[in-house]
Amino acid sequence: MAKKGFKEVTGFDDRVVILIGWPLASMLISMLLFNDYYESGNWTYLSICIPMSFVYTGVFWVALRWTYYQVKMRHPAMREIGRRLAWMGVAFVVVNFLVKVVLDKFFDWLLPGHGGEPSLVVETIAALLVSALVIATYEVLSFYLQLQTAVAEKAQLERQNVESQLEGLRNQVNPHFLFNSLNTLVYLIPEDPDKAVRFVQQLSKVYRYVLESREARIIPLNEELEYLRSYVFLLKERFGENLQVNMANLDGNANSAIVPLTLQMLFENAIKHNVISTEKPLTIDLFVENGHLVVRNLLQRKNQVMDSTGVGLENIRTRYRILTDREVEIIVSREYFTVLLPMVEIAEPVS
Repeated sequence: MAKKGFKEVTGFDDRVVILIGWPLASMLISMLLFNDYYESGNWTYLSICIPMSFVYTGVFWVALRWTYYQVKMRHPAMREIGRRLAWMGVAFVVVNFLVKVVLDKFFDWLLPGHGGEPSLVVETIAALLVSALVIATYEVLSFYLQLQTAVAEKAQLERQNVESQLEGLRNQVNPHFLFNSLNTLVYLIPEDPDKAVRFVQQLSKVYRYVLESREARIIPLNEELEYLRSYVFLLKERFGENLQVNMANLDGNANSAIVPLTLQMLFENAIKHNVISTEKPLTIDLFVENGHLVVRNLLQRKNQVMDSTGVGLENIRTRYRILTDREVEIIVSREYFTVLLPMVEIAEPVS
């Protein structure tokens, strides 16, 4: 696996920052360290001290830049700024010690016996200024870019949420579902009028739920299950014993909620993409496990000309990303297609 570059880790290219910041910082540091030479106009010493300041600043900049890159790669989140600053502090102590030793020997060699060497306090202040400048520049740039990215992602997720809610509504109230339901009703009326009445009642519940829940971001699990039972009743009238739905371990979740119409979309996907026949009945299991609502169906794919676009599943994932950090998990095996929906805990019933 190729190692990420500086731009990939931090989110920005710092070449312009270095080209501008390094010379400016060098001049400021030289004025702080060798102020006496500037005041006396001793350009003999300054001709040596200014390049020394440039090297001094450059060594600090390169060392701290490398450290920031390493720390940022391991602790990239905005909330981890404390860890990054702690490691940068350690790097400052190490680099300051090494540079101090090297510069002292270098000064003694270049300017033997000179009396204008900066004091330890002034050198430490200069080192702190360079370090603060480098760290602040990189951290501010990184924070600003991360903030921009977060705002853009939030806006995109909100936009996708609206689109996915509309998509979910369209998937539910679609002409095919209504057409199939009416065909079933036409068959039931002469065969079993009482069952036809119950069918209309359940159909009415389904569409009432759609209208009432379309504005909600989450809905209590119990309400979604009540709606699902009406929806399954309609499906069973259409497919009979060729469709088996097993619901287990669903009690005791009064404080749990999910995205509305999610279960309907998953059931509709299972019916759309799998064979349902007397020879191959389709079984769909619904149960709670480890804080997830699990929807699992037998995998017996139809011979479809076009592959599934995955739009329905992506819509579900997008809506859950807005509500929780826990991802919707999809597991495909040779026998089953399984979707694990994270259940959102609520303090009180959602209105």
